[in-house]
Amino acid sequence: MMAFLSKKLGIDLGTANTLVFVPGKGVVLNEPSVVAILLENNKILAVGNEAKTMIGRTPDAIVAYKPMKDGVIADYKVTEAMLSYYIKKAMGGWSFVKPEVLISVPAGVTSTERRAVIEAAIKAGAKNAYVIKEPILAAIGAGIPIYEARGHMIADIGGGTTDVAVISLGGIVSSKSLKCAGNKIDDSIADYIKKTFNLAIGEKMAENTKIKIGSALPVDKEQSMVIKGRDLMSGLPRSVEVKTNEIVKAISKELREIIKTIKDVLQETPPELAADIIDQGIIMTGGTSSLQNLTELIFRRVGVKTTLAKEPLYCVARGTGIALDHLTAYKRMIITKR
Repeated sequence: MMAFLSKKLGIDLGTANTLVFVPGKGVVLNEPSVVAILLENNKILAVGNEAKTMIGRTPDAIVAYKPMKDGVIADYKVTEAMLSYYIKKAMGGWSFVKPEVLISVPAGVTSTERRAVIEAAIKAGAKNAYVIKEPILAAIGAGIPIYEARGHMIADIGGGTTDVAVISLGGIVSSKSLKCAGNKIDDSIADYIKKTFNLAIGEKMAENTKIKIGSALPVDKEQSMVIKGRDLMSGLPRSVEVKTNEIVKAISKELREIIKTIKDVLQETPPELAADIIDQGIIMTGGTSSLQNLTELIFRRVGVKTTLAKEPLYCVARGTGIALDHLTAYKRMIITKR
């Protein structure tokens, strides 16, 4: 019984999804970072999966809202409500116990943004809240021995941000955060469909297209998919067939930006560590890094072997769990407590 009283939770607070990790249990919750709100009295109707099904389908009185933008809190109140919901859900029957919470933040956050995350977590019912930068957690979760005096490069591509970092001796040597990741890729697919076929599609449709037939490089054996949306001329529903190589073309600009970020970080890396990275390669984490042929594209453009971590979507959440188990060891990475 007493063991339960010091509950710990790790939260990967992402733009697209929020994952909650409980030490000893693993990832107990993986839901979209979406909240549905009733406009007249700002009442929260649904959070997570339930709210996501409402996106693009709500009457005027209800708005489905994503409180995280580009990896940081865009709407403080809604984020607090969302965190509170997830903490309660993960704690199950232990609602009277205030957990210690460790939250991931993008590498490029300002101290104000970091404080906002901590305050939101404490208001949402955490006893203490700590934040650690995402690339470090992604590296820990991917099983990289970050305390070695060796350079490791991690590229964490999520929904809102791409975080690229070189880590050595438990710290970030050089890093860059780019506000271009899965969501921007979805937008570019929707734009392409709009320009090419005069068809408006929702964000869910765009995301499904990316997952089902998307690729970072042109392929010989193309897959195709029927995309449904609204004709912009007639305003009536219509569907078109789209093939993989069209999606490749549609998302190439976003992928170029991601590759440029990887190159920029490599160019700032000390030569000794650069040599390590050539040996170790680049490790990819985050949901968007599972895009077909992305590792191959990076290898071709950057010239460094690139591998996808195991279960890339869960790396950051797993990292929070491992860091929670060894809080004292990771204390020096946690700059602020409040």
